[in-house]
Amino acid sequence: MSPAAGGPQLRIGSRGSALARRQSEMVAEALKTLTPGLRVEIRIIKTIGDKQQAWQERPAPLGSAGGKGIFVKEIEDALLAGEVDAAVHSLKDLPTELPEGLHVAVVPRREDPRDALVTRDGRDLDALPSGARVGTGSPRRVTQLRSRRPDLVFVPLRGNIDTRVGRVRGGDLDAVVLAMAGLNRLGLQGATAIPVSPEVCLPAPGQGALGLECRKEEGAFLGALAKLHDPDTAVCVLAERAFLAALGGGCLVPAGALASLEQRRLTLRCVVSDAEGTRLLRSTVSGDPSRPEDLGAGAASSLLAAGAAEILSHLRGGMGV
Repeated sequence: MSPAAGGPQLRIGSRGSALARRQSEMVAEALKTLTPGLRVEIRIIKTIGDKQQAWQERPAPLGSAGGKGIFVKEIEDALLAGEVDAAVHSLKDLPTELPEGLHVAVVPRREDPRDALVTRDGRDLDALPSGARVGTGSPRRVTQLRSRRPDLVFVPLRGNIDTRVGRVRGGDLDAVVLAMAGLNRLGLQGATAIPVSPEVCLPAPGQGALGLECRKEEGAFLGALAKLHDPDTAVCVLAERAFLAALGGGCLVPAGALASLEQRRLTLRCVVSDAEGTRLLRSTVSGDPSRPEDLGAGAASSLLAAGAAEILSHLRGGMGV
């Protein structure tokens, strides 16, 4: 497709946060480069999560209705209504169950999937003093990091990236944990962002990857969008998201997963932990990259049988879910 000037225009739906806008701008710039003459408009859509400012300072309970899906519902409604043609999501924030009629059509090449520790002086996790205050709203991060450093104090934290980094610069917190990909995309990595090894903290399924969500019958712009697709990244995130979906707990389950593809062999590392970080169940599986979802579901099944089902049941019960 090579739309002429004044021809059809691709409308991208995006949240209004600095990171969401930057990610949508990156996609728009790449699309216009790959498809000369393509016009792209970014439409900012406010979600329930954006409107509920209190949510940003108070993490929702495990399995509650106030999970990550509150940051995508209005965008998906706009897609279904034909008000936008595509939406750009951080895949780690996109629920594994999508509304009928929508699908993730394109997955661009992945950024750094690791978590990062942001401190004032660039010290890493092991160098933080005992009792240091570390901000994060992610149960996954808390449980894995607590397993490594049970002497740290983890402080619930929400808000945009600048706000969270500001809590460190202002001296309120000793460190915050963020996705390295977000820091890189916003140019905020600096000398004080230290990547956390996946051996210490496995990232959220899909972390570092973007997903372009479209209507299933969308065809007018699919050729242009498909030029951004990276098959290797797509295979990896399919395995990771299938793992999370098979756990049956949604985005707020304290679980991590990271897949890699080498020599046409797909390897998936995954973890499920209890709320205290005292019990971590890990698994590493390898298989055929042509069946990534089977690999992810199989990894979840083995961990559920090994004790993850009991852990997740206890977590849901403790939250009154």
